[in-house]
Amino acid sequence: MSPTEPSDNRLLAAMPPEVQTRLFPHLQLTNLALGQVIAESGSPLTDIYFPVDAIISLLYVMETGASAEISMIGNEGLFGVSVFMGGESTTSRAVVQCSGTAYRLPGYRLKDEFGRHGAALDILPRYTQSLIAQMSQTAVCNRHHTLNNNSVVGCCCRSTGCPARGWT
Repeated sequence: MSPTEPSDNRLLAAMPPEVQTRLFPHLQLTNLALGQVIAESGSPLTDIYFPVDAIISLLYVMETGASAEISMIGNEGLFGVSVFMGGESTTSRAVVQCSGTAYRLPGYRLKDEFGRHGAALDILPRYTQSLIAQMSQTAVCNRHHTLNNNSVVGCCCRSTGCPARGWT
């Protein structure tokens, strides 16, 4: 297996060289363990995670303590959108669904990059839009599939579309 590089995360790889030059020296490769809680709902966020071969699950936690998965993040993206969008905390719990590695970046570094109004301002909102679309699709799938079909939701809705809505 070859050594992990920041460009193994597709969002980091999409950044232009000048952005990579500013961000990559501040990235720290981090091991994420199955079940590890990266953030709790309402907790302050200081770091952003760019998964390489790990998967992070975002859960909405209700007052009763029950939770529902609203999104999954792999090497296509990042956890910590609220940091560069101006928030100080997250509205969801972030839990490692599949162990692996991620690059951790101090949140203020990406926030500063976003504030430059350069390439990151083009790339990061597009990623945020795709994350919101995934959350919407997950909500619809969770509504239209029974609990007995959770494996169907995980497999068909996230990878090939949602047959309940005709999405492909």
